Amino acid sequence: MKDQAVFVGIDVSKDRLDVFVRPQEEFFFEPYTKQGISLLVERLAKAQPDLVLLEATGGLESRIVAAMGKAGLPVAVINPRQVRDFAKATGRLAKTDRIDSKAIAHFAEAIHPELRQLPDEEQREMSALMSRRSQITEMIVMEKNRMHTAASIVEGSLEAHLAWLRDEIKRVDAKLDDFIEKTPALRRRDEIVRSAPGVGPVISKELVSHLPELGALNRKEIAALVGVAPFNSDSGKQKGKRMVWGGRSKVRSTLYMGALVATRFNPAIRTFYQRLLEMGKLPKVALTACARKLLTILNAMVKNDTLWGEKQHA
Repeated sequence: MKDQAVFVGIDVSKDRLDVFVRPQEEFFFEPYTKQGISLLVERLAKAQPDLVLLEATGGLESRIVAAMGKAGLPVAVINPRQVRDFAKATGRLAKTDRIDSKAIAHFAEAIHPELRQLPDEEQREMSALMSRRSQITEMIVMEKNRMHTAASIVEGSLEAHLAWLRDEIKRVDAKLDDFIEKTPALRRRDEIVRSAPGVGPVISKELVSHLPELGALNRKEIAALVGVAPFNSDSGKQKGKRMVWGGRSKVRSTLYMGALVATRFNPAIRTFYQRLLEMGKLPKVALTACARKLLTILNAMVKNDTLWGEKQHA
């Protein structure tokens, strides 16, 4: 039985994993390989940590998080800015991989960030497919932009690549549809989300894949997680403008697109949007409020396992 709580901070880079354990003040590292991750999980399992904390590093952390979740280790991922601000506040201005891992472990011990349910294997696979779809979409946009200034000698190459990318989008979409169809839980969630006017297949897939917490949190928690919850900026008698920030940028962008469509085709959102404009709200502010309202409705629908009903959500 442990005498004291154990907190682990891991700094992830492309080649290696720097690990710091508190309060033992132990530092070690493993290579970022399949074998290195396996050795790390085995070592941490023996230490029985109360929390293993990593920074979000553009997806590099996902393999480690998945392996630790599979081993039953309590793991959480946070925004790197939070750790950096915490390090500065505690007087750590230097930055190395070892210092970063130590700061992450200290943050875990001092702040105790909330653990969230980790996505299962099916959720991770769908998320990977959606991420790939986004990458291909970005490449299509870049190639289209190049067409405007391309010399005639390379136009054929660009057109051939664009044709291949469009075909690849179709192949990824087919895989996504097949994946959802074969997974009962995802199929039901997709059915619920798509039943709301303004939410199409692409938006639904994005929410289902990158927001597994949908239906598991209350309306304030889900809004803060996505980044559509307004935060106060007041000091003394001065009342600052409330603004939204942070959260999951991909989900937030997708939700804005859904809200924009919903202001035309969703009765509840359209009425809400028009009322806000009549109150003098700026269109962008009103649209953000509509995105938050749409998210709240979808969250309640998934939580209660109910399809859209105009009377129910008006």
